[in-house]
Amino acid sequence: ISYGEGAAADRYKAAGAYLWYLADKAEPIGAVIDRLATLPFESQPGEKWVYGFSTDVLGRVVEVVSGMPLDRFFRTRIFEPLKMPDTAFFLPPEKRGRLAVVYSATESGTIERAPEHGRVGQGEYADGPRACFSGGAGLLSTAADYARFLQMLANGGELEGVRLLSPKTVELATANHAGALFDEGRAGFGFGFRIVEDVGRTGRAGSLGEYGWGSAYYSGYWVDPKERLVCLILLQLIPARDLDLQEKFHTLVESALVGPAADGIAFRAGAPPSSSTPRARRTPSGTPPLR
Repeated sequence: ISYGEGAAADRYKAAGAYLWYLADKAEPIGAVIDRLATLPFESQPGEKWVYGFSTDVLGRVVEVVSGMPLDRFFRTRIFEPLKMPDTAFFLPPEKRGRLAVVYSATESGTIERAPEHGRVGQGEYADGPRACFSGGAGLLSTAADYARFLQMLANGGELEGVRLLSPKTVELATANHAGALFDEGRAGFGFGFRIVEDVGRTGRAGSLGEYGWGSAYYSGYWVDPKERLVCLILLQLIPARDLDLQEKFHTLVESALVGPAADGIAFRAGAPPSSSTPRARRTPSGTPPLR
Protein backbone atom coordinates (compact mmCIF):
# COMPACT_ATOMS: atom_id res chain seq x y z
CA ILE A 1 0.00 0.00 0.00
CA SER A 2 1.76 3.16 -1.17
CA TYR A 3 1.17 6.85 -0.57
CA GLY A 4 -0.12 7.05 -4.14
CA GLU A 5 3.00 8.32 -5.87
CA GLY A 6 3.26 5.47 -8.38
CA ALA A 7 1.50 4.65 -11.64
CA ALA A 8 -1.95 5.06 -10.05
CA ALA A 9 -1.24 8.56 -8.67
CA ASP A 10 -4.23 10.12 -10.43
CA ARG A 11 -6.61 7.60 -8.85
CA TYR A 12 -5.13 8.16 -5.36
CA LYS A 13 -5.48 11.94 -5.77
CA ALA A 14 -9.07 11.62 -6.97
CA ALA A 15 -9.87 9.44 -3.95
CA GLY A 16 -8.41 11.98 -1.52
CA ALA A 17 -5.85 9.42 -0.32
CA TYR A 18 -2.63 10.90 -1.62
CA LEU A 19 0.53 11.32 0.49
CA TRP A 20 0.68 11.16 4.27
CA TYR A 21 -0.82 14.49 5.35
CA LEU A 22 -4.43 14.12 6.58
CA ALA A 23 -4.68 16.85 9.24
CA ASP A 24 -6.75 19.10 6.95
CA LYS A 25 -9.49 16.55 6.30
CA ALA A 26 -12.93 17.18 7.79
CA GLU A 27 -13.79 13.47 7.89
CA PRO A 28 -12.84 10.48 10.05
CA ILE A 29 -9.95 8.22 9.07
CA GLY A 30 -12.42 5.42 8.36
CA ALA A 31 -13.79 7.27 5.34
CA VAL A 32 -10.28 7.66 3.91
CA ILE A 33 -9.46 3.99 4.47
CA ASP A 34 -12.71 2.90 2.82
CA ARG A 35 -11.72 4.79 -0.34
CA LEU A 36 -8.17 3.50 -0.10
CA ALA A 37 -9.53 -0.05 -0.20
CA THR A 38 -10.78 0.56 -3.76
CA LEU A 39 -7.32 1.52 -5.07
CA PRO A 40 -4.64 -0.78 -6.54
CA PHE A 41 -1.42 -1.76 -4.78
CA GLU A 42 1.82 -0.44 -6.22
CA SER A 43 3.16 -4.00 -6.39
CA GLN A 44 2.32 -7.54 -5.42
CA PRO A 45 2.88 -8.31 -1.71
CA GLY A 46 6.47 -9.44 -1.16
CA GLU A 47 7.64 -8.15 -4.53
CA LYS A 48 9.27 -4.94 -3.22
CA TRP A 49 9.35 -2.69 -0.17
CA VAL A 50 6.68 0.04 -0.43
CA TYR A 51 6.20 2.83 2.11
CA GLY A 52 2.68 4.15 2.48
CA PHE A 53 -0.66 4.01 4.27
CA SER A 54 -0.20 0.60 5.92
CA THR A 55 -0.01 2.06 9.45
CA ASP A 56 -3.02 4.28 8.75
CA VAL A 57 -4.94 1.11 7.92
CA LEU A 58 -3.71 -0.42 11.17
CA GLY A 59 -4.93 2.68 13.04
CA ARG A 60 -8.38 2.15 11.61
CA VAL A 61 -8.26 -1.51 12.67
CA VAL A 62 -7.48 -0.34 16.21
CA GLU A 63 -10.56 1.91 16.13
CA VAL A 64 -12.83 -0.92 14.99
CA VAL A 65 -11.48 -3.50 17.44
CA SER A 66 -11.37 -1.15 20.45
CA GLY A 67 -14.62 0.67 19.69
CA MET A 68 -12.83 3.98 20.30
CA PRO A 69 -11.59 6.75 18.00
CA LEU A 70 -7.83 6.58 17.66
CA ASP A 71 -7.17 9.78 19.60
CA ARG A 72 -8.99 8.42 22.66
CA PHE A 73 -7.31 5.01 22.38
CA PHE A 74 -3.85 6.59 22.24
CA ARG A 75 -4.65 8.93 25.13
CA THR A 76 -6.08 6.32 27.49
CA ARG A 77 -3.93 3.31 26.55
CA ILE A 78 -0.57 4.96 25.83
CA PHE A 79 -0.14 8.65 26.67
CA GLU A 80 -1.77 8.75 30.11
CA PRO A 81 -0.13 5.52 31.38
CA LEU A 82 3.29 6.70 30.15
CA LYS A 83 2.79 10.24 31.52
CA MET A 84 2.98 11.95 28.12
CA PRO A 85 0.75 15.01 28.74
CA ASP A 86 1.90 16.99 25.69
CA THR A 87 1.22 14.40 22.98
CA ALA A 88 -1.95 14.57 20.87
CA PHE A 89 -3.16 14.70 17.28
CA PHE A 90 -4.24 18.33 17.52
CA LEU A 91 -3.07 21.11 19.80
CA PRO A 92 -5.32 22.33 22.64
CA PRO A 93 -5.97 26.08 22.27
CA GLU A 94 -4.12 26.88 25.50
CA LYS A 95 -0.91 25.29 24.11
CA ARG A 96 -0.93 27.01 20.74
CA GLY A 97 1.89 29.37 21.65
CA ARG A 98 4.21 26.42 22.26
CA LEU A 99 3.96 24.93 18.76
CA ALA A 100 7.35 25.09 17.07
CA VAL A 101 7.60 26.90 13.73
CA VAL A 102 8.20 24.84 10.58
CA TYR A 103 10.94 25.95 8.18
CA SER A 104 11.86 24.97 4.63
CA ALA A 105 15.25 24.48 3.02
CA THR A 106 15.42 26.39 -0.27
CA GLU A 107 17.19 25.50 -3.52
CA SER A 108 19.67 28.32 -2.87
CA GLY A 109 20.77 26.73 0.41
CA THR A 110 18.96 29.09 2.79
CA ILE A 111 16.26 28.38 5.38
CA GLU A 112 12.91 30.20 5.39
CA ARG A 113 9.63 29.97 7.26
CA ALA A 114 7.29 27.49 5.61
CA PRO A 115 3.84 28.65 4.38
CA GLU A 116 0.98 28.78 6.87
CA HIS A 117 -1.13 25.94 5.52
CA GLY A 118 -0.83 22.53 3.94
CA ARG A 119 1.47 19.56 4.00
CA VAL A 120 4.66 21.52 3.26
CA GLY A 121 3.78 24.25 5.75
CA GLN A 122 2.78 24.91 9.35
CA GLY A 123 -0.09 22.44 8.99
CA GLU A 124 -3.64 22.40 10.31
CA TYR A 125 -2.63 21.10 13.75
CA ALA A 126 -3.97 24.07 15.71
CA ASP A 127 -6.86 25.48 13.67
CA GLY A 128 -7.84 22.59 11.41
CA PRO A 129 -11.01 20.48 11.44
CA ARG A 130 -9.58 18.10 14.11
CA ALA A 131 -11.44 15.15 12.64
CA CYS A 132 -9.01 12.75 10.95
CA PHE A 133 -6.81 10.76 13.34
CA SER A 134 -4.10 9.28 11.17
CA GLY A 135 -2.35 6.16 12.43
CA GLY A 136 0.54 6.90 10.11
CA ALA A 137 1.41 10.55 10.82
CA GLY A 138 0.32 13.71 12.55
CA LEU A 139 0.95 13.50 16.28
CA LEU A 140 2.34 16.51 18.11
CA SER A 141 4.72 15.95 21.01
CA THR A 142 7.73 17.21 22.95
CA ALA A 143 11.22 15.85 23.47
CA ALA A 144 10.33 14.87 27.04
CA ASP A 145 7.19 12.96 26.02
CA TYR A 146 8.72 11.21 23.07
CA ALA A 147 11.80 10.19 25.05
CA ARG A 148 9.52 8.42 27.55
CA PHE A 149 7.91 6.44 24.74
CA LEU A 150 11.31 5.45 23.35
CA GLN A 151 12.59 4.45 26.78
CA MET A 152 9.55 2.20 27.16
CA LEU A 153 10.60 0.42 23.94
CA ALA A 154 14.24 0.27 25.04
CA ASN A 155 13.12 -1.29 28.34
CA GLY A 156 11.32 -4.07 26.50
CA GLY A 157 7.84 -2.56 26.71
CA GLU A 158 7.83 -1.18 30.28
CA LEU A 159 8.45 2.18 31.92
CA GLU A 160 8.34 2.99 35.63
CA GLY A 161 6.17 -0.01 36.45
CA VAL A 162 3.77 0.50 33.53
CA ARG A 163 3.93 -2.25 30.92
CA LEU A 164 2.40 -1.58 27.50
CA LEU A 165 4.07 -4.34 25.49
CA SER A 166 5.63 -7.69 26.27
CA PRO A 167 9.37 -8.09 25.65
CA LYS A 168 8.62 -10.60 22.89
CA THR A 169 6.33 -8.09 21.16
CA VAL A 170 9.15 -5.54 21.12
CA GLU A 171 11.53 -8.20 19.82
CA LEU A 172 9.10 -9.05 17.04
CA ALA A 173 8.54 -5.40 16.12
CA THR A 174 12.27 -4.73 15.92
CA ALA A 175 13.10 -7.83 13.84
CA ASN A 176 13.58 -7.66 10.07
CA HIS A 177 10.39 -8.62 8.22
CA ALA A 178 11.42 -7.35 4.79
CA GLY A 179 14.40 -9.55 3.99
CA ALA A 180 16.69 -7.67 1.59
CA LEU A 181 13.90 -5.57 0.05
CA PHE A 182 14.48 -2.44 2.14
CA ASP A 183 17.27 0.04 1.39
CA GLU A 184 18.86 -2.30 -1.16
CA GLY A 185 19.63 -4.76 1.63
CA ARG A 186 21.77 -2.34 3.67
CA ALA A 187 19.29 -2.55 6.56
CA GLY A 188 16.18 -4.46 7.52
CA PHE A 189 12.68 -3.18 8.25
CA GLY A 190 10.45 -4.24 11.12
CA PHE A 191 7.03 -3.01 12.23
CA GLY A 192 7.85 0.59 11.38
CA PHE A 193 11.54 0.50 12.29
CA ARG A 194 14.73 0.54 10.25
CA ILE A 195 16.77 -2.35 11.66
CA VAL A 196 20.58 -2.66 11.70
CA GLU A 197 21.52 -6.27 10.99
CA ASP A 198 25.06 -5.63 9.75
CA VAL A 199 26.90 -2.43 10.73
CA GLY A 200 29.20 -2.70 7.73
CA ARG A 201 26.33 -2.70 5.26
CA THR A 202 24.84 0.48 6.74
CA GLY A 203 28.04 2.44 6.15
CA ARG A 204 27.88 4.37 9.42
CA ALA A 205 28.78 3.96 13.08
CA GLY A 206 26.22 2.06 15.13
CA SER A 207 25.40 -1.28 16.71
CA LEU A 208 23.89 -4.57 15.72
CA GLY A 209 20.19 -4.51 16.65
CA GLU A 210 19.86 -0.72 16.55
CA TYR A 211 16.44 0.46 15.38
CA GLY A 212 14.83 3.79 14.56
CA TRP A 213 13.00 5.91 12.01
CA GLY A 214 12.53 9.51 10.88
CA SER A 215 9.93 12.15 10.22
CA ALA A 216 8.52 14.06 7.29
CA TYR A 217 9.55 17.16 9.26
CA TYR A 218 13.16 15.88 9.36
CA SER A 219 13.11 14.78 12.98
CA GLY A 220 14.38 11.34 13.89
CA TYR A 221 15.34 8.91 16.63
CA TRP A 222 17.10 5.63 17.24
CA VAL A 223 17.44 3.11 20.03
CA ASP A 224 20.77 1.32 20.44
CA PRO A 225 20.12 -1.65 22.76
CA LYS A 226 23.79 -2.69 22.88
CA GLU A 227 24.86 0.74 24.17
CA ARG A 228 21.64 1.19 26.19
CA LEU A 229 21.19 4.43 24.31
CA VAL A 230 18.15 6.42 23.22
CA CYS A 231 18.66 9.38 20.88
CA LEU A 232 16.10 11.87 19.63
CA ILE A 233 16.58 14.90 17.39
CA LEU A 234 13.62 17.20 16.75
CA LEU A 235 13.84 19.46 13.72
CA GLN A 236 11.01 21.32 12.01
CA LEU A 237 12.12 21.31 8.38
CA ILE A 238 10.20 20.40 5.23
CA PRO A 239 11.56 19.95 2.68
CA ALA A 240 15.06 19.28 4.01
CA ARG A 241 16.51 18.81 0.51
CA ASP A 242 20.12 17.58 0.70
CA LEU A 243 20.86 18.54 4.33
CA ASP A 244 22.67 15.84 6.32
CA LEU A 245 22.06 16.96 9.92
CA GLN A 246 20.52 13.63 10.92
CA GLU A 247 23.50 11.66 9.60
CA LYS A 248 25.96 13.98 11.30
CA PHE A 249 24.06 13.77 14.60
CA HIS A 250 24.04 9.98 14.46
CA THR A 251 27.73 9.74 13.58
CA LEU A 252 28.84 12.22 16.25
CA VAL A 253 26.84 10.52 19.01
CA GLU A 254 27.91 6.98 18.22
CA SER A 255 31.53 8.02 17.66
CA ALA A 256 31.64 9.72 21.08
CA LEU A 257 30.84 6.55 23.04
CA VAL A 258 33.75 5.25 25.10
CA GLY A 259 33.75 2.25 27.43
CA PRO A 260 30.93 -0.14 28.35
CA ALA A 261 27.35 1.06 28.61
CA ALA A 262 26.16 1.95 32.11
CA ASP A 263 23.17 0.25 33.69
CA GLY A 264 19.87 1.59 32.47
CA ILE A 265 19.08 3.73 29.46
CA ALA A 266 21.28 6.81 29.10
CA PHE A 267 19.84 9.85 27.39
CA ARG A 268 23.27 10.78 26.09
CA ALA A 269 21.99 12.98 23.26
CA GLY A 270 18.86 14.94 22.48
CA ALA A 271 18.00 15.12 26.18
CA PRO A 272 14.74 16.85 27.14
CA PRO A 273 15.20 20.53 28.00
CA SER A 274 14.93 21.68 31.59
CA SER A 275 12.10 24.08 30.84
CA SER A 276 8.79 23.13 32.40
CA THR A 277 6.99 24.08 29.17
CA PRO A 278 8.89 22.43 26.31
CA ARG A 279 7.96 23.37 22.77
CA ALA A 280 5.52 21.05 21.04
CA ARG A 281 6.94 19.34 17.98
CA ARG A 282 5.65 17.25 15.14
CA THR A 283 6.79 13.72 15.96
CA PRO A 284 8.66 11.25 13.78
CA SER A 285 6.38 9.61 11.28
CA GLY A 286 6.33 5.80 11.03
CA THR A 287 6.90 5.10 14.76
CA PRO A 288 4.55 2.36 15.91
CA PRO A 289 2.15 2.76 17.48
CA LEU A 290 2.47 6.54 17.54
CA ARG A 291 2.64 6.92 13.79
